[in-house]
Amino acid sequence: MSDKPNDKKPKNPFNDFRNPMGSGNDNNQMKIVRNIVVWIMLFAGIVMIYMFVNTAQKPEWPISYTKYQQFLTENKIKNAVIAKSQLNDYEFKGELRSAENVNIDGKDRSVTHFTTRLGVVDSKTEEVWTQKQIYFTYEQADNPWWGAILSILPWILLIGIYVFFLRRMQNGGAGGGGGRGGLFSFGKSKAKLMVEGQNKITFDDVAGCDESKYELQEIIEFLKDPARFQKLGGKIPRGVLLLGPPGTGKTLLARAVSGEAKVPFFSISGADFVEMFVGVGASRVRDLFEQAKKNAPCIVFIDEIDAVGRHRGAGLGGGHDEREQTLNQLLVEMDGFDQNNSAIIIAATNRPDVLDPALLRPGRFDRQIVVDRPDIKGRVGIFAVHTKKLPISDDVDLEVLAKGTPGFSGADIANICNEAALFAARRNSDCVTMYDFENAKDKVMMGVERKSMVISDKEKENTAYHEMGHALVGRFTPNADPVHKVTIIPRGRALGVTYQLPTEDHHSFSREYVEGQLAILMAGRAAEKLVFDNQSTGASNDLERATQLAKKMVCDWGMSDVLGPVTFANRHEEVFLGRELSQPRDHSEATAQTIDTEVRKILYSAYSRAETILKDKIDLLHETSKVLLERETLEGNELDMIINKEELPPINLKKLNALRSIKVNGSNVVNNA
Repeated sequence: MSDKPNDKKPKNPFNDFRNPMGSGNDNNQMKIVRNIVVWIMLFAGIVMIYMFVNTAQKPEWPISYTKYQQFLTENKIKNAVIAKSQLNDYEFKGELRSAENVNIDGKDRSVTHFTTRLGVVDSKTEEVWTQKQIYFTYEQADNPWWGAILSILPWILLIGIYVFFLRRMQNGGAGGGGGRGGLFSFGKSKAKLMVEGQNKITFDDVAGCDESKYELQEIIEFLKDPARFQKLGGKIPRGVLLLGPPGTGKTLLARAVSGEAKVPFFSISGADFVEMFVGVGASRVRDLFEQAKKNAPCIVFIDEIDAVGRHRGAGLGGGHDEREQTLNQLLVEMDGFDQNNSAIIIAATNRPDVLDPALLRPGRFDRQIVVDRPDIKGRVGIFAVHTKKLPISDDVDLEVLAKGTPGFSGADIANICNEAALFAARRNSDCVTMYDFENAKDKVMMGVERKSMVISDKEKENTAYHEMGHALVGRFTPNADPVHKVTIIPRGRALGVTYQLPTEDHHSFSREYVEGQLAILMAGRAAEKLVFDNQSTGASNDLERATQLAKKMVCDWGMSDVLGPVTFANRHEEVFLGRELSQPRDHSEATAQTIDTEVRKILYSAYSRAETILKDKIDLLHETSKVLLERETLEGNELDMIINKEELPPINLKKLNALRSIKVNGSNVVNNA
């Protein structure tokens, strides 16, 4: 099998019927013509039926006026209907009391109903009919040909509307694969199909997960040339499970695999299987795998598979039968999937802990690929991907941005790039500068600036000392992350923010580092107590985070000298609900009291450490807090300049830097900040 793009494969004449999405304008025109012909035939059929019904009644034979006078004289007429015709005469439609043989057009016919023309109908004529005991009535004149059409038009419209909605319900547009989600298509899969040419995403559009791309490369090679693996007896994994936090690019990776392999790509969410009707989920699973077999080689991507693949038998008050039936059908289909049909199942989830073990066994999801948050090298690549289409200036350093966003996922970085572009657009700038990226990063990390919020001078002073307490303890704590920025401009729900950025990515934390973080968290409360001899509610979030961190030290990480290397964090989660409802105590009451004592001891020690540092640097605390009140925001390098007794640049210079002339592609562009 050749991989060259100019190699041509014989076209399958059934592809257009199997894949309506791939049909062109010719097919659409043929479909329109076919619909018009169908409606014309429907209209003609209704007219013919109407005419047949009208003519199917007993025939009314035309007779002469003389014959009418004979029937009238012999008292043979029983009933009559008289109508004024278009020629201003009267049409007499009579019914005889019994059949009579009448010569009509040279043939003897048995006549029961007849019709004749009367020139005048007056009171004398009616009196004669009464004497002859003829029951007669009057009716309107015959309608012209268009009158008959108007009379049957409501029926035509009613039938047309019925046919229209019937087709909509049978071939409704809710589902993928060319309208498979109608009212009568409960059991049809809602998977969306993208064929070759529609999916233009490749591995060049994915960055920050090189190991995951390497693992998936084997899948691509198999889809391109399955015979190379099968001739040696090798079996490609039937299913690939992508694990990782939200926003790390699991869905993008699956689409990139399809784009690289140039095969059809079915995409469906786990929540699309289960509906309110019993048995729909299992039926949709069967239909999905039938479509996959017909379109093989292909990729079936199930996003958020934990919605349908949760552990069975974990429901409260009884299992969810419909969801379990759907999962059982999925297990059966994956287990019985023909190994030679070249269809690969890729699923994604950020909750692998709640998946049913039968779904993860070899033979179903053989390969599990972790798509974790990117490191600094990966973040540089992600920034490069998302800034590819942005007109960025020469001063934008992607490596600096990557260093300043530790722990960010690909979705977070995409959000920063988008916010930076919006900032530049608000300034009417022709390019996106480093100034815009810094503002966007601060907005994502610390929240939106609330410049219109009115704060009293006393509260602003208290906030300045609180934030400088965090900053100074962070600055003088060994092995702590460097202080990136301190601000007393309200952001989000906080009156002020102190932000630290690590110089490198952390994968594990030492006890010294964690104790330093506790001291930094306690430093805000310690600064308020030391300067104002008072306490405020501004430290509530600090205390909450510090308490949680101290509990983890004792219960999760075994960092208590008294309790030793023991964990007390055995959580009993309800897997069906996907969250922890309760945490039953798996230790004695005496141990629980010891845990509380150790947590309190760690917190008091952290507070004492922060207070000691601030007492030693009390003059520096007053000086930096005063500068922070004047400038409202201090960068990390500016804080170092104050500590080193260096003169800070004028405040106006900082504003002028935002207005500086910046080179973009060799030309000068002035930003209108």
